[in-house]
Amino acid sequence: MSKLVVGTFLTVDGVMQAPGDSQEDLEGGFKHGGWQLPLFDDEAGRIIGEQIEETDALLLGRITYQIFASYWPTAPGDDPIARKLNSVPKYVVSTTLDKVEWNNSTLIKGNVPEEIAKLKKLPGRGILSVTGSGNLAQTLMRHDLVDEYVLLIHPVVLGSGKRLFAEGVGPLNLKLTDSKTTGSGIVILTYQPVRK
Repeated sequence: MSKLVVGTFLTVDGVMQAPGDSQEDLEGGFKHGGWQLPLFDDEAGRIIGEQIEETDALLLGRITYQIFASYWPTAPGDDPIARKLNSVPKYVVSTTLDKVEWNNSTLIKGNVPEEIAKLKKLPGRGILSVTGSGNLAQTLMRHDLVDEYVLLIHPVVLGSGKRLFAEGVGPLNLKLTDSKTTGSGIVILTYQPVRK
């Protein structure tokens, strides 16, 4: 895996918490879950489908893993996203889980930056994709392990919630490599870190 890509749904004010469901992540008393759904359009779905198709392995934090593992293994078999996510290798970073049962899953409990650096050196030139997983993404940013960011910024401001670029992350210098806008106003920005 030569390319580690962090992809996430964000609000204009940088919130990434619970985009898909009101009960997805209530930590901190968050009451705005499901904010992404009213704006999600066919074009965003197509772009996400293309990104998933390019994914060769998933790298997930515990919460995102548990959300995915509770849904995707039982999703309809003719769903191309389900087929892809169920078949690719999944690396799960957690200090609290003792095992991971979703097929092709491997638990990472040790030195996370060291273990991820090893994953990136494995033969092949595929994409190791981080979806959601805010704490994990921040750890990867702090250790300069992210090769690309794909940020789907929704035209919503929530004013509270977990943020991708939280305090203690950065400074980061980024180069814009692509941008798209969907009909519902989702702006998809692709950045690569500018390394010195």
